[in-house]
Amino acid sequence: MNPLELPLRDVHEPAAPPWWPPAPGWWIVFGVLLAVVAALAWWRWRRARRRRLAARLFDGTVAAADTPAKKIAAISELLRRAARRRDPAADTLDGDAWLRLLDSGLPQPVFASGAGALLLEGAFRPAVDENAVEALRIAARARFLDWMAPGR
Repeated sequence: MNPLELPLRDVHEPAAPPWWPPAPGWWIVFGVLLAVVAALAWWRWRRARRRRLAARLFDGTVAAADTPAKKIAAISELLRRAARRRDPAADTLDGDAWLRLLDSGLPQPVFASGAGALLLEGAFRPAVDENAVEALRIAARARFLDWMAPGR
């Protein structure tokens, strides 16, 4: 047969597959992606919840103390509880060693030379300045939440 006499027609490409429903592999990818997003959201929610509970514990305990000296004692007790999560022997430290532990990891020392120095003898003073106690509360709350954060 002569090649010029063959009845040839143009090649037609088949229609593209529809985008919906996706192939079974895509369903698996979507399912895994959904599971990862759900696990990440649950993990973040749980972390935020634990942080809120720690903040509520700190604020409630300090607010329950009626005098500045009792507030300092409550702050010291909470910080010692949190410090035990870092180092089991942290609650036995006293004086400058205790303040150095509180300052460990901070860019500037807050407890050894700042408002935190009130922790050493503030609970035993007959009169303590309210502003100094508030400055201590702010610094101690940040350290408490940092140490009580999940994963520490």
